[in-house]
Amino acid sequence: MSQKHSEQYKIIGQAIKKYRKQRGLTQEQLADRVSISIGYLTKIEAPNCDQPFSLEVIFDIAEVLEIPAHVLLEDL
Repeated sequence: MSQKHSEQYKIIGQAIKKYRKQRGLTQEQLADRVSISIGYLTKIEAPNCDQPFSLEVIFDIAEVLEIPAHVLLEDL
């Protein structure tokens, strides 16, 4: 991953984790509903995130979490 954006990926990943837990979903449940692997979601949510992800994934996750996608970007 480009070091240029690594901190932003970490922040978004932590936001995803926060809202997933607020919804009472496990990583497995969220990954299944978004149609991504649990390994991919685990990397996205890791505090040392080394997994870049697309806007499409953010939109899909936000839809499942029933929040506007921009909420996941608010702490940037």
